[in-house]
Amino acid sequence: METKLDGIGQGLTDLGKDVADHETRLRALERARWPLPTIGVLAGVAGTATGVLALLR
Repeated sequence: METKLDGIGQGLTDLGKDVADHETRLRALERARWPLPTIGVLAGVAGTATGVLALLR
């Protein structure tokens, strides 16, 4: 019985490490992704400004 409980405890410890590793990887992916929406907004603003300038000239 104690052997089974020790095995379950070890499994939970390993699972906790896996979850922490996945969390770290997800955070890294989220940080790497943030420039994409910013670039889209800047491109939209630049396009709008170009259109306005074309209309005024």
